[in-house]
Amino acid sequence: MNLKYNPAYPGIDDLRNKAKSRIPRFAFEYLDGGCNEDVNLHRNTAELRDVQLKPFYLNDYKGISTETSLFGKTYAAPFGVAPVGLQGLIWPNSPQILAKAAKEHNVPFILSTVTTSGIEDIAKITEGDFWYQLYHPAEEQLRDDIIRRLQAVECDVLVILADVPSFGFRPRDIRNGLAMPPRMSLRNILQIMGRPNWAIQTLVHGTPNFATLKPYLPKGLDMKQLGAFMDKTFSGRLNRDRIAAIRDQWKGKLVIKGVASAEDAQLAVDLGLDGMIVSNHGGRQLDSGESAIKSLSDLLAFKEKLTVMMDSGIRSGADIARALAVGADFTFLGRTFMYSTAALGNDGGQHAMAMLKRQLTQVMEQVCCANVKDFPKHLTR
Repeated sequence: MNLKYNPAYPGIDDLRNKAKSRIPRFAFEYLDGGCNEDVNLHRNTAELRDVQLKPFYLNDYKGISTETSLFGKTYAAPFGVAPVGLQGLIWPNSPQILAKAAKEHNVPFILSTVTTSGIEDIAKITEGDFWYQLYHPAEEQLRDDIIRRLQAVECDVLVILADVPSFGFRPRDIRNGLAMPPRMSLRNILQIMGRPNWAIQTLVHGTPNFATLKPYLPKGLDMKQLGAFMDKTFSGRLNRDRIAAIRDQWKGKLVIKGVASAEDAQLAVDLGLDGMIVSNHGGRQLDSGESAIKSLSDLLAFKEKLTVMMDSGIRSGADIARALAVGADFTFLGRTFMYSTAALGNDGGQHAMAMLKRQLTQVMEQVCCANVKDFPKHLTR
């Protein structure tokens, strides 16, 4: 295993600051921002960090293990790489960088439908050991073909996305012309000129594009036409019939992401899903919603019937420990991995993996938690 760790960037704030200095402002704001006034973006992490752990210093300490069983597989740690759209815009080749690091560190990587690397490329890098997040297509034929491709490469887990019935209102992205797809204004071009390393890497790896969707795109589309095609092709709103149709086709593990209510969780149970990721899309969709950790606390009753995972607001190894203590079976992080990749390029995935493992291990050793499944015993409030 590659355990590259750069001590100059020991924490998330170090990586965020470095990323901000290396990539164009429009790319950083796309990654860093939430929606509307960023209220839920900040609430996610603030309320998660209100969680407190109780140490048992006099326990018979015999060491710790971060290994975690999930859907019949044993992972090296209780966290994975969350799906992020347009990753190659933030840092060129970043989906491949993160997929490779996830494979080497034995944690799950989730590929987004709207990111910049395709199903077959990620399958090759991970030897089929990856998850896929599906933005629901408007047409059944496109949905079925994507599922067929995932089955052909033996994808581990299919994740269907629930919390994007409409695109979030993101003032920065609108101002920067990044609503969907990105538009290169004069201001954006000047920002690129101020980040020559990012520009050179983009030239080397090519202009970011929706790689998974490339077989379905009409040739010769300009940027405006591409935006219209995406709006027409994808309908993110799920319902019972759409989920049931996917469940009928997908014989592997099926997870729903974006669950924030007991009503949606119960529907997932009724339809025979295997798990849910409690999430509010990193605060990027509903500014007036509750934090992900609050939603998680309200949905723990479903753990007897579903694997209950969480993302949104988790930035560090200590945050992972907090989420596990509240009751999550597993966690995913998005911005942390993207900050690290934007900051450190090809080494970013490896660094983030090593950093999070170090941070989580330190918390476990400090509170004398032998196994990650024991974290709830340490919950104070």
